[in-house]
Amino acid sequence: MHKFGKEMLREALTLLSEVIEQTQHPKQHFVVCGGSSLIAMELVSRTATRDVDVLARIEGKELVIAKPLPDWINEAAESVRQELNLPNNWFNAQPSDELLFRCGFPTGMQERLTTETYGNALSISYISRYDQIFFKLHAAVDQGGRHSTDLLDLKPSSEELLAAARWTCQIDVSEGYLMVLGELLTHIGHADITQQL
Repeated sequence: MHKFGKEMLREALTLLSEVIEQTQHPKQHFVVCGGSSLIAMELVSRTATRDVDVLARIEGKELVIAKPLPDWINEAAESVRQELNLPNNWFNAQPSDELLFRCGFPTGMQERLTTETYGNALSISYISRYDQIFFKLHAAVDQGGRHSTDLLDLKPSSEELLAAARWTCQIDVSEGYLMVLGELLTHIGHADITQQL
């Protein structure tokens, strides 16, 4: 079973575009975050991921929630999975939840997107390094592991971490989250930021 490097990512998304076109469904435009975005934008040393994390759909100029993906998109992705021997659920909208849309994305995120076109029926807009810091900080506090590694690989400045930390505290307002966030910031040498939250 293949993980995604940059070339496999392009092959999978191009094939997904072809299936969308062949099945005569409308063109799609998604915003993608996570490991596939980091790899596509060459932002970190990590060279493989298991999936494509859809953060939002773009309709006109508006970001809209992508979850749940339409059945026909899931069927198209499953067709690609079988063709290329990809992991289950390789194209998913797990990060696209109502809480994010209620609380709001990092200010200016949409203007910082980088858009790539795959075939005639699919466009993917990848989030920027700056915005990755916000999402990776939140994921590192929540899950640790590769997210912490990715966060450090992005080499965030104190100013970027402070902005990201303040945003994540709007997403999770619990005392437990704030405590773990403080521990993480201290661990990576930014204990002073906890005093500014």
